[in-house]
Amino acid sequence: MRDALDATPYDALLLLSFGGPEGPDEVVPFLENVTRGRGIPKERLKEVGQHYFLFGGVSPINDQNRTLLDALRKEFAEHGPELPVYWGNRNWSPYLVDTLREMVADGRRRVLVLATSAYASYSGCRQYREDLAGALATLEGEGLEPPRVDKLRHYFNHPGFVEPMAEGVCKSLAELPEGVRAGAHIAFTTHSIPTASADTSGPVEAHGDGGAYVKQHLDVARVIADAVRERTGTDHPWQLVYQSRSGAPHIPWLEPDICDHLEERHGAGVPAVVMAPIGFVSDHMEVLYDLDTEAEAKAAELGLPVRRSPTVGADPRFVAAIRDLVLERAATESGADVSPCALGALGPSHHLCPAGCCPARTPKPAAAGADSPYV
Repeated sequence: MRDALDATPYDALLLLSFGGPEGPDEVVPFLENVTRGRGIPKERLKEVGQHYFLFGGVSPINDQNRTLLDALRKEFAEHGPELPVYWGNRNWSPYLVDTLREMVADGRRRVLVLATSAYASYSGCRQYREDLAGALATLEGEGLEPPRVDKLRHYFNHPGFVEPMAEGVCKSLAELPEGVRAGAHIAFTTHSIPTASADTSGPVEAHGDGGAYVKQHLDVARVIADAVRERTGTDHPWQLVYQSRSGAPHIPWLEPDICDHLEERHGAGVPAVVMAPIGFVSDHMEVLYDLDTEAEAKAAELGLPVRRSPTVGADPRFVAAIRDLVLERAATESGADVSPCALGALGPSHHLCPAGCCPARTPKPAAAGADSPYV
């Protein structure tokens, strides 16, 4: 009988994140890494750079990843499985390729990957897989034997991801002045992406208006809104809105923007709004600037009371959910019967991306060791 805490066939977990600068001198090189080949206007590059300089040129994402890394290691040490946890970034130190070299030197042959992006989309999933495959190809070009790398499924509707956010929304509502609390609306926010990318996100059968990206966020928002109603006794109206647009002005992106939404809600007589960033794993720069700085400034200008609920970060329930996902994937790979955890109407996501899922802008060949990254 298979041990419930057995992570076989895997011998390591890799925390794969976006990366961010840790000082003023790193801001411009970091942003050049992020935007290389993406056609981002130089004006937008300068604008985003100023966001970092407001915070001393330091992105909070790296410390947040260190906290999550420590929490995962503690969780595995206390509850199993015995699995070392590594950390690599796509756009800044520690770079993914360097971490993979370290894993090869340590003898790791079968690696699970946790990406700090919970939903389906090109930028939130497939681009991570492309960077993984590119790094593995680099190792192979250096004469190293790359490990096999498998990415954990999307966890947007795992109870350990959803429950902390539902609790956070309830707490944020309770922090509003009593006179406006009952009439408050909830603005569930996520990163805006080009509508063309949204429409082709997820498996082919999910393609269409907004694709899997919008469907998944709407499903999570409904689950949280239902939980808030059950716990508070009040049915708060809600809407999915977007933030952090970075593309050229002529390219359609998902709307409405959070600031436009606040202005519209205020004009409609809504007394208060809770901003719930369900599209983000941690309180990184896009949360701290686009919500805590820009959106809150807009709300203050309008005289609209707002609160921003927290992301999951290293909440113990989220950390336990990652452990659950690791054991689920290991059991699946070993042929065991598995009942994946998922809330809402969409059910658990796939382990392997099917053909046509979140198509790349430019098809590229697969690299050795990756689990079908470009099909």
